[in-house]
Amino acid sequence: MSSVRVLVGTHKGAFILTSDGKRKNWKVSGPFFAGFDIYHVKGSPADPNRIYASQTSGWFGQILQRSNDGGQTWEPVGNKFAYEGETHTHQWYDGTPHPWEFKRVWHLEPSLTDPDTVYAGIEDAAIFRTIDGGLNWAELPGLRGHGTGPRWQPGAGGMCLHTIILDPSDPNRIFIAISAAGAFRTDDGGLTWKPINKGLRSQYIPDPNAEVGHCVHHIAMHPQRPGVLFMQKHWDVMRSNDAGDNWHEVSGNLPTDFGFVIDIHAHEPETLYVVPIKSDSEHYPIDGALQVYRSRSGGNEWEALTTGLPQQNCYVNVLRDAMAVDSLDQCGIYFGTTGGQVYASADAGDNWMPIVENLPAVLSVEVQTLP
Repeated sequence: MSSVRVLVGTHKGAFILTSDGKRKNWKVSGPFFAGFDIYHVKGSPADPNRIYASQTSGWFGQILQRSNDGGQTWEPVGNKFAYEGETHTHQWYDGTPHPWEFKRVWHLEPSLTDPDTVYAGIEDAAIFRTIDGGLNWAELPGLRGHGTGPRWQPGAGGMCLHTIILDPSDPNRIFIAISAAGAFRTDDGGLTWKPINKGLRSQYIPDPNAEVGHCVHHIAMHPQRPGVLFMQKHWDVMRSNDAGDNWHEVSGNLPTDFGFVIDIHAHEPETLYVVPIKSDSEHYPIDGALQVYRSRSGGNEWEALTTGLPQQNCYVNVLRDAMAVDSLDQCGIYFGTTGGQVYASADAGDNWMPIVENLPAVLSVEVQTLP
């Protein structure tokens, strides 16, 4: 029987939750790197034993951790991030009119085929890649060289590159999202990048057709349909049917279209999940009732999923990297909260249960389905 490994990054360390295919009883391991912000933990699709973690603090800067045995032991890597031939361990300023500071790694995206190749999304917004398992990293400079960089602005969490999606049908195509700049796509492995924000509307941007400047919170893609993208924006849930060239709104009957996470059922490309939050100033569920919303039609028509979730006096948030799905036959959905709970549904969202509680605030949730 297959098993599941849930990787959780928090404000005070990383945790690993494991269960068999029934997903009823869970073992909790950790904290790993206790006391440190772990912005993201993600396993390699090419090697179930390889896991990468982003460890950071204001005192010690950025460290990348790597495990080769499924999280039992770890080794620090990634203390060398190179920009234009120079190596930096924490900060740089490249001399351009717009200063760029290396603050932290927000997101790690391992290659679909090579466990030693990983992409990293950085604050201030940039994308890096390693091809040696994290020992050395080099920037893909075409993104910041695009020319729109001076018009990028930090969102409330910083000017972060927080989403990286690798196209399984085309190794040269990568999608990324930046807060607050928007979504971009490369079709040549990162040499050049194209803003893909047509159709997005942002009330704080005077030009409704602005090429960049939109605050995109997260993007999701189903591997069976790499040309179809879904987006949770700072207000609005959006859909693109042409790899991001054009977007249209699918918020439909959601009680509010503000939120941070969006994900897709492992086996149903038209089944989506979001967690609506009251507003951009009140980052908690409406009326204190935690609800996941599901659309089985690719957007517009949504249903509230509440069974097993607190429906009163709940004022947590669910951050942009804090939802994931497994690939078991009965798809499991997982999400973590700033209140330290990780909830799981073993039946595609119909019923929920907390699989761990009282953790530090959860920053990211990822899942590995193991043989």
